[in-house]
Amino acid sequence: MEGYCSVGRSLEAWLKGSDKVVILGVGSSLRRDDHIGVEVVRELEGKVPGKVDLIECDTVPENFIEPIVNLKPSHLLIIDAALLNRRPGSVMFVGPNKIKGVPVSTHTLPLSILLEYVSKQTGAKVAILAINPKDTGFGEDLTEELKEALQKVATLLTDALSKA
Repeated sequence: MEGYCSVGRSLEAWLKGSDKVVILGVGSSLRRDDHIGVEVVRELEGKVPGKVDLIECDTVPENFIEPIVNLKPSHLLIIDAALLNRRPGSVMFVGPNKIKGVPVSTHTLPLSILLEYVSKQTGAKVAILAINPKDTGFGEDLTEELKEALQKVATLLTDALSKA
C-alpha cells in the first residue's frame, strides 16, 4: 500500500515522456463506491492537458478496446475500485510488473488481460490506479471516505499530468 504522496511520485515517474494518455474510469453506478473510477474521470473533465483522453467505461472496459487502440496511447491508466485490505479511500498505483497479482474489479474480462492486449497493440505503458472502497452494495452515492479520496486522486492526477 502506498500513501498519496508516494502514489503521486509513482504517477509522475510513470507519465514521464508521455505523448498521449488515455485514462479509463471503471465501475458500476449502482454499487456505491465501485463507481469511483468513473467519478474520478468525471472530476478530471476540463482539468487535464489536451494530450489526455478520458473515457467512462462503467462496468465494460472491454467494450472500449478498439477506440483505445485507435487513439494510439503512449500510456493507458485504468482507475477502479479494488479490495486492497486497507482503509476505505486508500490508493495504490499498480505498475505493469504487478498488475496480474492485484484483485482489481469483478469485470467480465480481467483488467490485466485488457491492459496486456492494448499494450501489445499500441506499445503503451499500462497501469492501474486502485482505490479501496468502503461499500460496494446497491446504492448511488459514494461514501464520505470515497468522496474525500475522489478529490485527492483527482488532484494527484492533475498535478502529475501537468508535469508530464
